[in-house]
Amino acid sequence: MTVLAVTDATFEREVLAAELPVLIDLYADWCQPCKQLAPIVAAVAAELQGAVKVVKIDIERSPGVAQMFRVQSIPMLVVMHGGRPVAAEQGVLDKAQLLDMLAPFLPQSATVLKPAELAQLLKQGQVVPVDLRDARSFGRFRIPGAINVPLEDAVTRVAELVPSDGRLRVLYTRTEDDAKRLAEDLGKQGVEVGYLAGGFLHWEADGLEVERG
Repeated sequence: MTVLAVTDATFEREVLAAELPVLIDLYADWCQPCKQLAPIVAAVAAELQGAVKVVKIDIERSPGVAQMFRVQSIPMLVVMHGGRPVAAEQGVLDKAQLLDMLAPFLPQSATVLKPAELAQLLKQGQVVPVDLRDARSFGRFRIPGAINVPLEDAVTRVAELVPSDGRLRVLYTRTEDDAKRLAEDLGKQGVEVGYLAGGFLHWEADGLEVERG
């Protein structure tokens, strides 16, 4: 992924209206530290393609943007999220520092748990299984301690999937696909959940405990 050159004229369209978090590299052609930073920014852009939009702005050709960010020293890095600046650093950062700067604004990846791993975490009281099947199926048999949030209701009941008590919510359906898809969608919204590898069928096939009635 190349780093997109942005100007005063394109700033609103490319940055303020962007759906993804935006990393802005503010630089000037005469700035030697900026030249040191450029390949690091390009490497991060390639690594985080699809998760972060990376742009560069020449402050001498875009004085409006430079004034907006009150640029006093370059290179300067700014993270924009939802049309607002949420982080900023000056000077040359290495790749690890730049990734750390962006980390709070990246989509959370979903944690996938194998049945045995989920069973162990259940014993330790660290997780809450969330059964996404319909209420009738849930009522017949389920993973012990599970709560029921039917898949079609999940969007309106997201609050129940937030680990407010510190216990990770682990989604499962009969198979894996729907739970995995929902977990990844929630991650993009900043809600960290897990999902059960292989679904309830895998849990049963491994001979793990099932709660009935």
